[in-house]
Amino acid sequence: MTDAAAQVEAAKKALAEAQAALAAAELASAEAALAAEQAAAAADSEAAAESEPAAETSANSETTTSKPKAAPASAPTGALTETGDGPLSADEVAAVRDGYAFEGEVLEMGALVNGDALAGVPVRIPVAMLNRHGLVAGATGTGKTKTLQVLAEQLSAAGVPVFAADIKGDLSGIATAGTSSEKLLERTDSIGQDWQPAASPTEYFTLGGMGTGVPIRATVSSFGPLLLSKVLGLNDTQESSLGLIFHYADQAGLPLVDLSDLRAVVQWLLSDEGKAELKNLGGLSSATAGVILRELIGFANEGADDFFGEPEIDTSLFLRTNAGGAGIVSLLEIPGVSDKPALFSTFLMWLLADLFNDLPEVGDIDKPKLVFFFDEAHLLFKDASKDFIASITQTVRLIRSKGVGVVFVTQTPKDVPSDVLAQIGSRFQHQLRAHTPDSAKALKATVSTYPTSGYDLGEVLTTLATGEAIITVMNEKGAPTPVAWTRLRAPQGSMSPTDAAVMEAAVAASPLMATYGTAVDRESAREILAVKMNAAAEADAAAEAAEAAEDAAKEAEKLAKAKAKEQAKVQAEYERALKDMNKKSSSSSSSRTTTRTSTRKDTNVLGDVLGSRTGQTVVREVLRGIFSTLKRR
Repeated sequence: MTDAAAQVEAAKKALAEAQAALAAAELASAEAALAAEQAAAAADSEAAAESEPAAETSANSETTTSKPKAAPASAPTGALTETGDGPLSADEVAAVRDGYAFEGEVLEMGALVNGDALAGVPVRIPVAMLNRHGLVAGATGTGKTKTLQVLAEQLSAAGVPVFAADIKGDLSGIATAGTSSEKLLERTDSIGQDWQPAASPTEYFTLGGMGTGVPIRATVSSFGPLLLSKVLGLNDTQESSLGLIFHYADQAGLPLVDLSDLRAVVQWLLSDEGKAELKNLGGLSSATAGVILRELIGFANEGADDFFGEPEIDTSLFLRTNAGGAGIVSLLEIPGVSDKPALFSTFLMWLLADLFNDLPEVGDIDKPKLVFFFDEAHLLFKDASKDFIASITQTVRLIRSKGVGVVFVTQTPKDVPSDVLAQIGSRFQHQLRAHTPDSAKALKATVSTYPTSGYDLGEVLTTLATGEAIITVMNEKGAPTPVAWTRLRAPQGSMSPTDAAVMEAAVAASPLMATYGTAVDRESAREILAVKMNAAAEADAAAEAAEAAEDAAKEAEKLAKAKAKEQAKVQAEYERALKDMNKKSSSSSSSRTTTRTSTRKDTNVLGDVLGSRTGQTVVREVLRGIFSTLKRR
């Protein structure tokens, strides 16, 4: 080593020693200041105790233990790391730390906020408890989507498949590794997150091919009358009639594949043949059928025809893991049709119901077989019938035993019916806004649903920063954890959407496209009823032709009889006129000549008469009278 290098090393060593000495001096000074403040506080406490009655002192000591305690302003950095400078006391911070210390596999959600973020007090969720369902709530723009992404990423890494609807297109970034930045690392360091960019295995789906992804289709039969009634906005009577239509189609062997099949069945039941077949099952009001038909036509015009058809998706595909054991994230990409969210939320409910019907009972397991994120959940429950709510509640309550967890994502907890909310085990409440009487009422209702804590939740919930949430989950014993104001982890995937070209390439390469990429149009109710209608129409036409022929024959016979009668009448009148003319002719002939001989009796009298001017005049008058009579008739 050269002299110059040795001098540099010596200088570095001296600098390090000086910095260590300075840090030690600062620490000693801080400890001395803390000791002085504690001594002063103790002196003040003793003085106050001497000046107050013993009973009052005792009462005050009992209430003081439940009040938040702030750490001294001059406390060392280490003390802030342990307790912070916020509303929770050191005991309450310790209770949070203990409440989120789990033995099994966990998802890291972030760090407790008590003035500052406390990296030494992590907030976690046991993976096994994710099948007890969850709720992510908060106003628009408060970070719900990123919370969902953090949950999905860690579930995938833990080998749990995920299904989520990407209504705004923001979640697709989970398939792309994130990008580091100074601001990002500053945040992650503050909560103790060792941030590393990572992408999750992702499969893209879309409803009926309207967008980028493997098409998800369902048959109308499997969708069922209850969910379809919800989408169409039918009342109870109309919903009951739609159920009757489905029942008839099932009994008659009429497959309801798409909406045209259902319309064909309704139209058939309005025909005479259909009414006769439906008589044994009950009648269908023409007015109700008309409403259903109009709603179906409007529904189809909104693009729903693309959602119904075959091949129907096998929902077990959403339970896959990749070769490395990571759970596949199935994203339903629907940003292009996000103006119809009620339809999509109902379609998600069909997926959940189909999973419930197909999966076997597994009871409590170490980790869920699938976690299903139900975005825009408030739209699912809006204006829903009692039967619909009851169906959802039953599905949510029982699907846990099938190993499926459901996380509802909405704006306020009040958007979810209380019977459904009662099934929720984990809650992530982002900021709520109380700018209107309704929102203030919602805030108050939300606060009332949380366990007792050291926070003024009414104030905290309106002041949470983006990326912060109030969390309480179910621990491994099934009990709720302490309420924790949490600064959430940053996603390891990209916070921006994945490039469209990358998504399209991934979809094109998916092995699922060979099975589900092309729609199949097999014979179904529409074609079957078309044959029946054609046969019925041909039979009706034949019957009408036979009836027309019979009527024509009767009319011809009638006309023939009338013609014969007229002819007979004309003949009779002619003969009578002829007889009269013969009489007149005979009389006239006798008076004009008596000298004619009798030998002319054999001559043709009629010829003579007709040949005379008088006879011709008589014949003309007789014929004119006959034809005038016929014309009047």
